[in-house]
Amino acid sequence: MNTLLTNIKQLVQVRDQNTPILKGAQMQELPIIENAYLYIQNGKIACYGAMQQLPEHYVAELIIDCTNRVVLPTWVDSHTHLVYAGNRVQEFVDRINGLTYEQIFERGGGILNSAQLLQETSEEELFFEAEKRLKEVIALGTGAIEIKSGYGLTTQAEIKMLRVIKKLKNAYPNLPIKATFLGAHAYPAAYKNNQQDYIDLICNEMIPTIANQKLADYVDAFLETGYFSVADTEKIMQTAKQYNIKSKIHVNQFTAINGIEMCVKNNAVSVDHLEIVTDHDIQVLQNSNTMPVALPTCSYFISIPYTPARKMLQAGLPLAIASDYNPGTTPSGNMNFVVATACIKMKMTPEEAINAATINAAHAMEVDQHVGSITKGKLGNIIITKPIQNYYEIPYRFGDNLIDKVLINGKEI
Repeated sequence: MNTLLTNIKQLVQVRDQNTPILKGAQMQELPIIENAYLYIQNGKIACYGAMQQLPEHYVAELIIDCTNRVVLPTWVDSHTHLVYAGNRVQEFVDRINGLTYEQIFERGGGILNSAQLLQETSEEELFFEAEKRLKEVIALGTGAIEIKSGYGLTTQAEIKMLRVIKKLKNAYPNLPIKATFLGAHAYPAAYKNNQQDYIDLICNEMIPTIANQKLADYVDAFLETGYFSVADTEKIMQTAKQYNIKSKIHVNQFTAINGIEMCVKNNAVSVDHLEIVTDHDIQVLQNSNTMPVALPTCSYFISIPYTPARKMLQAGLPLAIASDYNPGTTPSGNMNFVVATACIKMKMTPEEAINAATINAAHAMEVDQHVGSITKGKLGNIIITKPIQNYYEIPYRFGDNLIDKVLINGKEI
């Protein structure tokens, strides 16, 4: 199927050559064509340009008039926990009443609460709920997504989650989906007093089984004070590396304990959260290929500091942003709100935030050859807005749904 978009007010994020990563001042650059066309052939971007240069010979089964509309590549959400059971709405009220994240966890809430619910839920029900959420975020403009396990905390339950992610991959072949094994999300209650045995279970049973079944693209760990130490996380990363599984690591959400340095040393694809970032962390990241990923709506929802984006960008670092969609600390996968929050609370410009949610986010989940920009040969995964003045309105009108249509593989969903 061929699709032609005409009279586009602004065609945003146009890159003639694939741009895998943007750093520092480069993130201010957002190439645009005014009054443009976009031609998608057999599901991939084939051509684009100014309307006056539109070739007459193009044939398309679907023609969309985009007068007064902005067109841009779909968002790339490189950090989510989309597969989960139930919700944690009571903890939302608990935080309003003054309990901290740590206090909720200590009394059996948080991740352990989600793990118990998930273990009691069938694989079929998990898939049904996860697919429903996936459809919702696609309608909100997400065209590539990473999904973690981590609410199982047993070998059987973690594999159940990863099988659900695999089913989503199979059901949505034109939507790049990456699966991340996060067995090291929290210590199960049964291992509270014998944490080393759980590390051994992850390294000696979970990772080999998951690798054998080819269920995970990455491994992750919650590297944080009171959760998984630097040494424990390094052991998990090095075990995964033996099975050719790369790492994406939760780090520096509440404390800085030199986890970023270890992650960089072990070639982590990304380090995610980074609400607390030291000068040393910045220096380490400057000399690495590891992508820093901020999760601004997590900070918004649980009232913790925001990633210091301005400091990091001024130091010449790249930055990606993602939703952290999960039932406890970010029960929303709306990347439009993520972009808006990055602008409003992290003082990123709209150009920087859009780059962070497209090109750099695609790099953070290694799908930059397929999505993240308007580039010939990439997937026709496209956002068409409602009539707006310009792309600044996307973060400015943070409470409005400005999306008119989403195309996946050139087809309207």
